Amino acid sequence: MRFYIVTLLLALQAMAQSPKVFNDYKSPAEKSWTDSVYNSLSFDERVGQLFMVAAYSNKDSAHVRGVDKLVSEYKVGGLIFFQGGPVRQAKLTNRFQKKAKTPLFIGIDAEWGLSMRLDSTYRYPWNMTLGAVQDLQLIKKMGYQMGQQNKRMGIHFNFAPVADINTNPNNPIIGNRSFGEDKFKVTDRSVAMMQGIQEGGIYATGKHFPGHGDTATDSHLGLPSLPYDKQRLYDVEMYPYKKLFDAGMASIMVAHLSVPAIEPTPGVPTSLSYNTITNIAQGEMGFKGLIFTDALNMKGAANYLQPGEIDLEAFLAGNDVLLFAENVPVAIEKFRQAYADSVLTDARLEFSVKKILAYKYRAGLNKYKPVDLKNLYADLNAAEYDDLNYQLYEGAVTVLKNDQELVPVMELEEEKVAFIKMGDDDGTGYLEMLQKYADVTEIKEDTLAKAQEKLKEYTTVVIGYHKADGAWKKHDFSAKELEWINTIAKDKKVVLTVFAKPYTLAAIKDFSNIETVILGYQNNTIAQTVAAEIVFGAVSSKGKLPVSIGSAFKVNDGLHTKQTDRLGFTTPGNVGMSPAVLTNIDMIAQRAISEKMTPGLQVLVARHGKVIYQKSFGYHTYENDTKVKNTDIYDVASLTKMLATLPNLMQQYDKGELRLDEKLGKLLPVFDNTDKEKITVKDMLLHQARFQPWMPFYQQTLDAQKHPDSLYYRTTYSIEFPHQVANNLFLREDYPTVMIQEIADSKLLPKKEYKYSDFSFILFKEYLEGKTKKSLDVLADQQFYKPLGAYSTTYNPLRKFDMSVIPPTEVDNYFRYQTIQGYVHDMAAAMQDGVAGHAGLFSNSLDVAKIMQMYLQKGSYGGKHYFSAKTFDTFNTCYECKEGNRRGLGFDKPQIQNPGPTCGCVSKASFGHTGFTGTMAWADPETGIVYVFLSNRTYPEATENKLSKGNIREDIQKVIEEAIIK
Repeated sequence: MRFYIVTLLLALQAMAQSPKVFNDYKSPAEKSWTDSVYNSLSFDERVGQLFMVAAYSNKDSAHVRGVDKLVSEYKVGGLIFFQGGPVRQAKLTNRFQKKAKTPLFIGIDAEWGLSMRLDSTYRYPWNMTLGAVQDLQLIKKMGYQMGQQNKRMGIHFNFAPVADINTNPNNPIIGNRSFGEDKFKVTDRSVAMMQGIQEGGIYATGKHFPGHGDTATDSHLGLPSLPYDKQRLYDVEMYPYKKLFDAGMASIMVAHLSVPAIEPTPGVPTSLSYNTITNIAQGEMGFKGLIFTDALNMKGAANYLQPGEIDLEAFLAGNDVLLFAENVPVAIEKFRQAYADSVLTDARLEFSVKKILAYKYRAGLNKYKPVDLKNLYADLNAAEYDDLNYQLYEGAVTVLKNDQELVPVMELEEEKVAFIKMGDDDGTGYLEMLQKYADVTEIKEDTLAKAQEKLKEYTTVVIGYHKADGAWKKHDFSAKELEWINTIAKDKKVVLTVFAKPYTLAAIKDFSNIETVILGYQNNTIAQTVAAEIVFGAVSSKGKLPVSIGSAFKVNDGLHTKQTDRLGFTTPGNVGMSPAVLTNIDMIAQRAISEKMTPGLQVLVARHGKVIYQKSFGYHTYENDTKVKNTDIYDVASLTKMLATLPNLMQQYDKGELRLDEKLGKLLPVFDNTDKEKITVKDMLLHQARFQPWMPFYQQTLDAQKHPDSLYYRTTYSIEFPHQVANNLFLREDYPTVMIQEIADSKLLPKKEYKYSDFSFILFKEYLEGKTKKSLDVLADQQFYKPLGAYSTTYNPLRKFDMSVIPPTEVDNYFRYQTIQGYVHDMAAAMQDGVAGHAGLFSNSLDVAKIMQMYLQKGSYGGKHYFSAKTFDTFNTCYECKEGNRRGLGFDKPQIQNPGPTCGCVSKASFGHTGFTGTMAWADPETGIVYVFLSNRTYPEATENKLSKGNIREDIQKVIEEAIIK
């Protein structure tokens, strides 16, 4: 009885109004097509156009046949797809469209991208995360990309944006789906996303009218209530919709809500309310677009009437499209009966059906084309989408508290940082990102007491709280986690980073002992990357809190932190490079491994201060036992000259302690009164000091059988034999001095010309150690590696790292007679206890890149100035290019004519070095590129340099240059 009474009332309301005629056509052709199709439809087919039924691409054949029947027999007007996969859905779309007499509308809930419903598709941030983003153009661009992705799938409606203002923190169904609690911010972002979606080629649908934000009931389960007066509703809940209507939004979705101020009849949800839909939305607010019900199977509406009855009542209330109808055949029968009883008029039906058909024409369905399945997955996951996602998270991650400017952490040589992971989701990515900047140690203890004991040696504790990205999942701290946070914060400087909903923070009642609070919003790789960059200053924080958190933080709170010139991380597209071209690096690297030019390798590319490519290939050895990781440490060979000795020389020069015209005899007294006493520092750095290219120092220490002579070696350490050259092999204490004397006694080459030699840098080590009273390894570590955060860069790595992270360099069968792993490959460097000016350094690609970036920034990195820009320019000058010497002062430079160290396609301003073990580091000021290549091509033997003959390093450099988008 209730159904017929309500239906009759709705009919009387409708008849009391002037009959509405749809005449909002955009062109004569649109009107002609609409009229033609409408006139070709029977009554039942016209009614069928009103229904958008549910379809799934992850259900069985019975479901598919059921949809087939609705399309072919009942002529439904559209489908809303739910869970499944993109290719499966595209195939079903084509199937169902083929069966349709009138092309179908396809809709989907893709609020944060297709991944809300479909696997293997792109995921953007939640609206709540976007609420922190201040650049509305980024949100509009996200909407555009979502529109393009939906269009590629043959979808016409994205049921987004959510324009609800989430003023109730306990809202169980909106929450992260909302842009926030501030009506202006919600409106601005809703409009931006709507415009982007529609410019992307599909229709946007604002929801959930008149506003679902200040509710405490899930409308899937019951009928939420908005107990406010009409003025409040206009001022708050409906405020975004008026702006969206004015901006040209195509459609809205009406919520199932109890709003007595606009629908006084008890129990009637807004989705069935004539006053809400016809009088207010269309009448007072002037909305002319399509009006969808929210899903009619939701309990907020379904509890009110039976299937069929609810569809008719929703239509008579003013809705155009009936979403997720549960029983279309029954509903059509109800429409027939209502028409026979004159409750449903021709005018009412014509108005909505013609509106639907006009919108189908605008969507191009008058010339329907099936979804092209070719390259569908690739198109839906284009690399450019990551470009935007990085920008969005860089704009979203919010620093809410930062006492004493704890972040960015600046003094890496002084701070000792620990990491504690909380929450039940993965925090590995955040820890690994933190470790790209500093020597961060994870503390994993099962009791607070044990953790406190471990934390005694640390100055700063980064706590990462990680909860799975589920829009409706609970993100609450446990009592144990709160106890740990509060206790640790009393004793240590704490950076609390929350990768969860903003409301999670409400559980912390006192933030006074927590120095820094960072809100990452979601627990994914990009959010973790950006948060770590903020902790160490590679990016500044820009986000503003979209909601209030108790009394601690208010909406729009958010601190701007300092940005330093440390390396950051992003996508190739964000620095003007093509990711597609860069994939050719992978092929070249794999060729090097498959053709046994090297067992494994690391490649890193950075541009404009951002790492955009960092990969490892192959294994430590040809036995394929240990895969190469980005964190593995290689013997960088002659890169040592540029990475250890040269920066210290530049510092001495910068301080006025070293001159380029200074003579060797003055630097090192052992060369006084020799034929080398007048050799200048400049000529030594230019490799034109007339030194011998190389001297096999080790050969003189071998016995008649060419094995280490007991006169010079012992198998155990002692004061007399302290210099470890390999495992269980120690050299006599005086021999490094003997080596210097041998250089002093060596013959000079007959004329001054470019001739590469290790002697200069062997001697520069002697100078630096005499000048600073520190060994070169200690000096380089203190002056550069620790403050740079290059903590994996070291001499004698086995004193700091496990052998398992160090690929071997050679099976030595001529000197040390063992596999060389963790000991320097270069024989002369080994005989200097592994610490030499020309070789001996071990590092990974990222650490090398940090040093190269410091050079590219002319002596600055991480807010520190290591030497002046003028000094860098002095050393990065090719002084003898006209004479055929390409070298700078310690730096190698691009070849002039003959084959050389580069691809021949980098600028003359570029600089770098190569190494015997198969290494290369190169930087180009003109393009802003840093390129690092590390390998152990000398394993198992160094005789034939296949890597060099194959031009692997040079070919990769060429690819990098080709990847620059002109």
